[in-house]
Amino acid sequence: MQRKGMEQERVAPINPMYKNLEETIIDLEKNGQLIRIKEEVDPYLEMASIQRRVYQQGGPAILFENVKGSKYRAVSNLFGTPERSKFMFRKNWDDIKELVDLRDDPMKAAKHPIKNAGKGLAALKALPQKKSSLAGAGFEEISISDLPPIHSWPMDGGAFVTLPQVYSEDPTNPGIKSANVGMYRVQLTGNEYEQDKEIGLHYQIQRGIGVHQTEAAKKGEPLKVSIFVGGPPAHTLSAVMPLPEGLSETLFAGLLAGRRFRYSYEDGYCISHDADFVITGEIYPDETKPEGPFGDHLGYYSLIHEFPVMKVHKVYAKQNAIWPFTVVGRPPQEDTSFGAIIHELTGKAVTQELPGLKEVHAVDAAGVHPLLFAIGSERYTPYQKVKQPTELLTIANRVLGFGQLSLAKYLFITAEEEQPVTTHDELAFMRYILERMDLRRDLHFYTNTTIDTLDYSGTGLNSGSKVVFAAYGEKKRTLCEDVPAELLALPSIKNAKLVTPGVVSFELSAFVSYDQAEQELKQLTKEMAEAGSFSSCPLLILADDSHFVSDSKDNLLWITFTRSNPSHDMYGVNSFTEYKHWGCDAVIIDARIKPHHAPPLVEDNEVERKIDRFFEESGVFKG
Repeated sequence: MQRKGMEQERVAPINPMYKNLEETIIDLEKNGQLIRIKEEVDPYLEMASIQRRVYQQGGPAILFENVKGSKYRAVSNLFGTPERSKFMFRKNWDDIKELVDLRDDPMKAAKHPIKNAGKGLAALKALPQKKSSLAGAGFEEISISDLPPIHSWPMDGGAFVTLPQVYSEDPTNPGIKSANVGMYRVQLTGNEYEQDKEIGLHYQIQRGIGVHQTEAAKKGEPLKVSIFVGGPPAHTLSAVMPLPEGLSETLFAGLLAGRRFRYSYEDGYCISHDADFVITGEIYPDETKPEGPFGDHLGYYSLIHEFPVMKVHKVYAKQNAIWPFTVVGRPPQEDTSFGAIIHELTGKAVTQELPGLKEVHAVDAAGVHPLLFAIGSERYTPYQKVKQPTELLTIANRVLGFGQLSLAKYLFITAEEEQPVTTHDELAFMRYILERMDLRRDLHFYTNTTIDTLDYSGTGLNSGSKVVFAAYGEKKRTLCEDVPAELLALPSIKNAKLVTPGVVSFELSAFVSYDQAEQELKQLTKEMAEAGSFSSCPLLILADDSHFVSDSKDNLLWITFTRSNPSHDMYGVNSFTEYKHWGCDAVIIDARIKPHHAPPLVEDNEVERKIDRFFEESGVFKG
């Protein structure tokens, strides 16, 4: 009897957390993690500006109770700290981590079948629950213009949905089991969209909804799409999770919430009964309209491009619905905290998918996608006299061909020996690489390839290059602790600054063209080669403002890796090309702003002054 009771305890369902967003807000407020703003706030720039400032100060979630121009409340900064995110999922966090681990490591389940049996049954009890109709779900029909029109940055093309759950089904295999739920930004107003009748969707064709759209186009049919906004925070997080193959977003939402995803169909569209808002509509084959600009997570605007237009069918809202939103921009922002909890839940998945990879870190300060730090293994030639990267290069190829990691432009990779290494101490990791790297042998380029759609440093939309900095073996150099005297003596060099050991920033004139830059850098590298050895200073950053680059680690990472395209912007002292391989004695990265770059995000000073009132002695965020 005792054994039976123990087994029953193991298969008990996971604990329900929140039924809706309102319950989440009440819980956070009770625990001192949410502040209400009762004063009217303008959704044009003011709400976003408040969100950014509160996030930067590690502040609470914010409930805007009086949104100008809308009867609906709005909430932001729900995921503003990893600690608050884990607090919201505290009842099920450990169980979910174990379940994801089981998906990534089936042998773990095989070794402990009784211990892990409950996890499988819990998953069965979290399967989506279909309802017969929308009746009783508490929705009313509204218009797009009733929604809070949140406009985050001055040059944004209109109001955007920044925490959407975009639902689509495979036209060749309809139903929720083969559905995709992704977080693709949605433009509600502006540009050429017909008010209340059309909205814009921004996504890449290789993403889940893009695959569904392609299949619908083959059949000559429009793709039915539902956009859910709000609901339990588990639903929002599930839409952005890189889930293991076979684990659907709706199932994961049920697991994380401890409550089944409830849905029905209305006019052929899937409706989440747990969402606060639902927008339904169709995407027609080959029908696009200009979307953007939009202040994005690299710290620049993504510009206007043609993207699919969605013909709005119906819009629904709960009686007391709450509109969740976030603001993206130069990191760190709230999506930084998103990334931290996602990594904690699924970090093992990448290393188990890629043999030999021990650790990979998408560097947030550099905009996430442009820069990767990785640690691999080096086992191919254990008895060679000269240690060099071999297996590491195989791993590098795998990393740059894997999922979202394939968007990276720069990959720094090494293998541990006696000294422990971590990718998360970013300056120490760069120092480790620069001390050991053979720049004449271990730089490897990929030219004319794909990069992130949001990155405008390349040769066109989605087009650019990649480079691998690989290092392995004994320490080869002692890095400079001061700007080399030989560099200071060069008349063309301005404002040379030591950023970190082995890394110096400096200025020339402003960038005009690649032809002129090539001539400038050809002359400079010749002068440097004649002036002496720069072995102790292997990485030099050419910038518009070297003081800014040297001011902080984050400035170094952001400027260097978001404003350069490896194939076009890397130069070398004593550079050479031999049998298609390029090498040098010291690398110069030209991180000046180029004419084709997107403009950086700059806050509106007047709006910043207006929101000061919330942070002054009598304001709600005092202290």
